[in-house]
Amino acid sequence: MFATPAYAQAAGGAGGALTSFAPLLLIFAIMYFLMIRPQQKKMKEHKAMVEALRRGDQIVTAGGLIGKVSKVKDDTEVEVELAEGVKVRVVRSTIAQVMNKTEPAEAA
Repeated sequence: MFATPAYAQAAGGAGGALTSFAPLLLIFAIMYFLMIRPQQKKMKEHKAMVEALRRGDQIVTAGGLIGKVSKVKDDTEVEVELAEGVKVRVVRSTIAQVMNKTEPAEAA
């Protein structure tokens, strides 16, 4: 009824470090492909959409306002006409969607 000492405790020292980190690396890889990479792609598409804004585009802001771009001021803001005679300045990054895209005028 006495407990005998365990003689196999010291075995497997070098391979244990790699196998203990394998699940952590696997979790990181899964997180990268399921969460980080799609978010980066979405951010890149939004940036391209905002940079391609032109006068006359109908947009929706993140606050839900629908208007037409009346002037592209600079890299950070545009002027949007919400109703006839009602113009507001909007930060480009808050534009959520471009509803109707105007085509650039062709040079004749």
